Amino acid sequence: MSTALEKLFEKTKQEKRAALIGYLPAGYPDQKSSAKIIKAMIDGGVDAIEIGFPYSDPVMDGPVIQAASEEAIKNGAGVDEVFDLLQTTAALGTPSVIMSYWSPIEKYGVANFAKKVAQMGGSGVITPDLTIEESQDWQNESKDNSINRIYVVAPSTTDQRLANVTAECSGFIYAASLMGVTGTRDAVSGNARSLVERIRKVSKTPVAVGLGVSTKAQAQEVAQYADGVIVGSAFIKIIQEHGSGRNGLKKVKQLAHSLSEGVRNAS
Repeated sequence: MSTALEKLFEKTKQEKRAALIGYLPAGYPDQKSSAKIIKAMIDGGVDAIEIGFPYSDPVMDGPVIQAASEEAIKNGAGVDEVFDLLQTTAALGTPSVIMSYWSPIEKYGVANFAKKVAQMGGSGVITPDLTIEESQDWQNESKDNSINRIYVVAPSTTDQRLANVTAECSGFIYAASLMGVTGTRDAVSGNARSLVERIRKVSKTPVAVGLGVSTKAQAQEVAQYADGVIVGSAFIKIIQEHGSGRNGLKKVKQLAHSLSEGVRNAS
Protein backbone atom coordinates (compact mmCIF):
# COMPACT_ATOMS: atom_id res chain seq x y z
CA MET A 1 0.00 0.00 0.00
CA SER A 2 1.45 3.35 -1.01
CA THR A 3 1.14 6.26 1.39
CA ALA A 4 -0.37 9.55 0.19
CA LEU A 5 3.19 10.93 0.22
CA GLU A 6 4.49 8.18 -2.08
CA LYS A 7 1.57 8.77 -4.46
CA LEU A 8 2.36 12.48 -4.50
CA PHE A 9 5.93 11.86 -5.66
CA GLU A 10 4.67 9.49 -8.38
CA LYS A 11 2.34 12.27 -9.55
CA THR A 12 4.96 15.04 -9.52
CA LYS A 13 7.37 12.76 -11.39
CA GLN A 14 4.75 12.30 -14.13
CA GLU A 15 4.24 16.07 -14.17
CA LYS A 16 8.04 16.47 -14.45
CA ARG A 17 8.24 18.83 -11.51
CA ALA A 18 9.28 18.90 -7.86
CA ALA A 19 6.81 18.71 -4.99
CA LEU A 20 6.44 21.74 -2.73
CA ILE A 21 6.42 20.86 0.97
CA GLY A 22 5.43 23.41 3.61
CA TYR A 23 6.46 23.25 7.27
CA LEU A 24 4.77 24.68 10.35
CA PRO A 25 5.06 23.84 14.04
CA ALA A 26 1.76 22.59 15.48
CA GLY A 27 0.00 25.22 17.55
CA TYR A 28 1.86 28.18 16.04
CA PRO A 29 0.96 30.87 16.89
CA ASP A 30 -1.99 28.99 18.43
CA GLN A 31 -3.86 25.85 17.42
CA LYS A 32 -6.75 27.50 15.59
CA SER A 33 -4.42 29.77 13.64
CA SER A 34 -2.05 26.93 12.69
CA ALA A 35 -4.89 25.11 10.90
CA LYS A 36 -5.74 28.31 8.99
CA ILE A 37 -2.11 28.91 8.03
CA ILE A 38 -1.77 25.37 6.68
CA LYS A 39 -5.01 25.78 4.74
CA ALA A 40 -3.61 29.01 3.21
CA MET A 41 -0.41 27.17 2.24
CA ILE A 42 -2.42 24.42 0.54
CA ASP A 43 -4.75 26.90 -1.19
CA GLY A 44 -1.64 28.63 -2.54
CA GLY A 45 -0.25 25.41 -4.04
CA VAL A 46 1.72 23.55 -1.35
CA ASP A 47 1.60 19.81 -2.18
CA ALA A 48 2.43 18.29 1.21
CA ILE A 49 2.66 19.45 4.81
CA GLU A 50 5.26 18.86 7.49
CA ILE A 51 3.90 19.45 10.97
CA GLY A 52 6.59 20.26 13.49
CA PHE A 53 6.36 18.81 16.98
CA PRO A 54 7.29 21.91 19.06
CA TYR A 55 10.24 20.96 21.20
CA SER A 56 12.05 22.94 23.86
CA ASP A 57 15.55 21.98 22.72
CA PRO A 58 15.54 21.98 18.91
CA VAL A 59 19.13 21.23 17.91
CA MET A 60 18.50 21.49 14.18
CA ASP A 61 16.27 24.56 14.00
CA GLY A 62 17.31 28.11 13.27
CA PRO A 63 16.13 31.14 15.24
CA VAL A 64 12.89 31.59 13.27
CA ILE A 65 11.59 28.07 13.86
CA GLN A 66 12.91 28.06 17.43
CA ALA A 67 10.96 31.21 18.25
CA ALA A 68 7.83 29.74 16.65
CA SER A 69 8.20 26.49 18.61
CA GLU A 70 8.65 28.39 21.85
CA GLU A 71 5.53 30.44 21.18
CA ALA A 72 3.55 27.30 20.34
CA ILE A 73 4.69 25.59 23.56
CA LYS A 74 3.83 28.71 25.55
CA ASN A 75 0.34 28.59 24.03
CA GLY A 76 -0.12 24.98 25.09
CA ALA A 77 1.00 23.00 22.05
CA GLY A 78 1.92 19.40 22.79
CA VAL A 79 1.35 15.94 21.38
CA ASP A 80 -2.47 16.31 21.21
CA GLU A 81 -2.15 19.45 19.10
CA VAL A 82 0.33 17.72 16.78
CA PHE A 83 -2.05 14.84 16.08
CA ASP A 84 -5.08 17.11 15.87
CA LEU A 85 -3.37 19.21 13.19
CA LEU A 86 -2.16 16.08 11.39
CA GLN A 87 -5.73 14.78 11.21
CA THR A 88 -7.06 18.17 10.01
CA THR A 89 -4.42 18.44 7.28
CA ALA A 90 -4.72 14.84 6.08
CA ALA A 91 -8.52 15.30 5.94
CA LEU A 92 -7.94 18.09 3.39
CA GLY A 93 -6.49 15.41 1.11
CA THR A 94 -2.94 16.69 1.54
CA PRO A 95 -0.09 14.24 2.24
CA SER A 96 1.04 15.06 5.77
CA VAL A 97 4.01 14.07 7.92
CA ILE A 98 5.21 14.95 11.40
CA MET A 99 8.71 16.24 12.00
CA SER A 100 9.80 15.36 15.51
CA TYR A 101 12.87 14.96 17.61
CA TRP A 102 13.14 11.50 19.10
CA SER A 103 12.59 12.38 22.75
CA PRO A 104 8.85 13.27 22.46
CA ILE A 105 8.21 10.12 20.39
CA GLU A 106 9.94 7.94 22.96
CA LYS A 107 8.02 9.64 25.75
CA TYR A 108 4.69 8.99 23.99
CA GLY A 109 5.66 5.38 23.29
CA VAL A 110 7.11 4.31 19.95
CA ALA A 111 4.33 1.83 19.09
CA ASN A 112 1.59 4.27 20.14
CA PHE A 113 3.11 7.10 18.15
CA ALA A 114 3.37 5.09 14.92
CA LYS A 115 -0.16 3.77 15.35
CA LYS A 116 -1.56 7.25 16.01
CA VAL A 117 0.17 8.73 12.94
CA ALA A 118 -1.50 6.07 10.78
CA GLN A 119 -4.88 6.50 12.50
CA MET A 120 -4.85 10.25 11.88
CA GLY A 121 -4.14 9.73 8.18
CA GLY A 122 -0.49 10.76 8.35
CA SER A 123 1.99 9.43 5.78
CA GLY A 124 5.06 9.28 7.98
CA VAL A 125 7.53 10.92 10.33
CA ILE A 126 10.77 12.85 9.83
CA THR A 127 13.19 12.14 12.68
CA PRO A 128 16.13 14.57 12.43
CA ASP A 129 18.08 13.36 15.46
CA LEU A 130 17.41 9.61 15.27
CA THR A 131 20.26 7.44 13.98
CA ILE A 132 19.56 4.24 12.05
CA GLU A 133 21.54 2.32 14.66
CA GLU A 134 19.02 3.35 17.33
CA SER A 135 16.01 2.79 15.09
CA GLN A 136 15.13 -0.87 15.55
CA ASP A 137 11.87 -0.22 17.43
CA TRP A 138 10.94 2.61 15.10
CA GLN A 139 11.65 0.51 12.00
CA ASN A 140 9.40 -2.29 13.27
CA GLU A 141 6.54 -0.02 14.31
CA SER A 142 6.61 2.15 11.20
CA LYS A 143 6.55 -0.99 9.03
CA ASP A 144 3.67 -2.48 11.03
CA ASN A 145 1.67 0.73 10.59
CA SER A 146 2.67 1.28 6.92
CA ILE A 147 4.04 4.77 7.44
CA ASN A 148 7.11 6.36 5.90
CA ARG A 149 10.38 6.68 7.79
CA ILE A 150 12.24 9.82 6.76
CA TYR A 151 15.80 10.39 7.96
CA VAL A 152 17.90 13.50 7.48
CA VAL A 153 21.23 13.44 5.66
CA ALA A 154 23.72 16.30 5.36
CA PRO A 155 26.71 17.22 3.17
CA SER A 156 28.99 15.92 5.94
CA THR A 157 27.45 12.42 5.74
CA THR A 158 30.04 9.97 4.35
CA ASP A 159 29.27 7.95 1.20
CA GLN A 160 29.05 4.67 3.10
CA ARG A 161 26.74 6.19 5.70
CA LEU A 162 24.66 7.83 2.96
CA ALA A 163 24.03 4.41 1.42
CA ASN A 164 23.08 2.93 4.81
CA VAL A 165 20.76 5.76 5.87
CA THR A 166 18.99 6.22 2.54
CA ALA A 167 18.30 2.47 2.38
CA GLU A 168 16.17 2.92 5.50
CA CYS A 169 14.19 5.90 4.15
CA SER A 170 10.81 5.75 2.47
CA GLY A 171 8.53 8.49 1.14
CA PHE A 172 11.49 10.77 0.61
CA ILE A 173 15.01 11.40 1.84
CA TYR A 174 15.46 14.70 3.68
CA ALA A 175 18.60 16.41 2.35
CA ALA A 176 19.72 19.21 4.64
CA SER A 177 21.23 21.74 2.25
CA LEU A 178 23.12 23.85 4.75
CA MET A 179 25.23 22.44 7.49
CA GLY A 180 23.72 23.19 10.83
CA VAL A 181 20.46 24.94 11.41
CA THR A 182 17.41 25.81 9.35
CA GLY A 183 16.40 29.25 8.18
CA THR A 184 15.91 31.37 5.11
CA ARG A 185 19.13 32.15 3.24
CA ASP A 186 19.89 34.71 0.57
CA ALA A 187 21.42 32.00 -1.59
CA VAL A 188 20.83 28.30 -1.31
CA SER A 189 24.02 26.45 -0.53
CA GLY A 190 25.85 24.78 -3.42
CA ASN A 191 26.21 21.87 -1.03
CA ALA A 192 22.60 20.93 -1.77
CA ARG A 193 23.11 20.01 -5.42
CA SER A 194 26.19 17.89 -4.79
CA LEU A 195 24.49 16.16 -1.85
CA VAL A 196 21.49 15.27 -4.03
CA GLU A 197 23.82 13.94 -6.74
CA ARG A 198 25.56 11.76 -4.17
CA ILE A 199 22.22 10.42 -2.91
CA ARG A 200 21.10 9.59 -6.46
CA LYS A 201 24.07 7.25 -6.81
CA VAL A 202 22.88 5.07 -3.92
CA SER A 203 19.08 5.45 -3.82
CA LYS A 204 16.02 5.65 -6.04
CA THR A 205 13.87 7.17 -3.26
CA PRO A 206 12.77 10.77 -3.96
CA VAL A 207 14.99 13.46 -2.42
CA ALA A 208 13.60 16.65 -0.88
CA VAL A 209 15.86 19.56 0.03
CA GLY A 210 15.17 21.59 3.14
CA LEU A 211 16.89 24.36 5.04
CA GLY A 212 17.12 27.59 3.19
CA VAL A 213 14.52 28.12 0.44
CA SER A 214 12.40 31.25 0.73
CA THR A 215 11.85 32.67 -2.77
CA LYS A 216 10.43 31.56 -6.11
CA ALA A 217 13.89 31.78 -7.71
CA GLN A 218 15.40 29.54 -5.03
CA ALA A 219 12.53 27.05 -5.32
CA GLN A 220 13.08 26.99 -9.08
CA GLU A 221 16.82 26.43 -8.61
CA VAL A 222 16.41 23.54 -6.15
CA ALA A 223 13.60 21.99 -8.21
CA GLN A 224 16.02 21.57 -11.12
CA TYR A 225 17.80 18.77 -9.29
CA ALA A 226 15.60 17.71 -6.33
CA ASP A 227 12.25 15.89 -6.20
CA GLY A 228 10.94 18.07 -3.40
CA VAL A 229 11.50 21.56 -2.02
CA ILE A 230 10.83 22.13 1.69
CA VAL A 231 9.93 25.62 2.94
CA GLY A 232 9.39 26.50 6.59
CA SER A 233 11.04 29.63 7.96
CA ALA A 234 9.80 31.82 5.11
CA PHE A 235 6.16 31.05 6.02
CA ILE A 236 6.78 31.56 9.73
CA LYS A 237 8.48 34.92 9.07
CA ILE A 238 5.29 36.15 7.38
CA ILE A 239 3.24 35.32 10.48
CA GLN A 240 5.88 36.91 12.74
CA GLU A 241 5.70 40.10 10.68
CA HIS A 242 2.05 40.26 9.66
CA GLY A 243 0.20 38.13 12.22
CA SER A 244 -2.14 35.22 11.51
CA GLY A 245 -5.18 37.34 10.66
CA ARG A 246 -6.52 37.93 7.17
CA ASN A 247 -3.48 39.89 5.97
CA GLY A 248 -0.96 37.30 7.16
CA LEU A 249 -2.96 34.43 5.69
CA LYS A 250 -3.21 36.23 2.35
CA LYS A 251 0.57 36.69 2.29
CA VAL A 252 1.12 33.00 3.18
CA LYS A 253 -1.09 32.01 0.26
CA GLN A 254 0.76 34.42 -2.06
CA LEU A 255 4.16 33.01 -1.07
CA ALA A 256 2.89 29.44 -1.54
CA HIS A 257 1.59 30.39 -5.00
CA SER A 258 4.89 31.99 -5.97
CA LEU A 259 6.91 28.98 -4.72
CA SER A 260 4.58 26.56 -6.48
CA GLU A 261 5.21 28.43 -9.75
CA GLY A 262 8.93 28.09 -9.03
CA VAL A 263 8.82 24.29 -8.68
CA ARG A 264 6.76 24.07 -11.88
CA ASN A 265 9.03 26.22 -14.04
CA ALA A 266 12.30 24.58 -13.20
CA SER A 267 12.96 22.47 -16.26
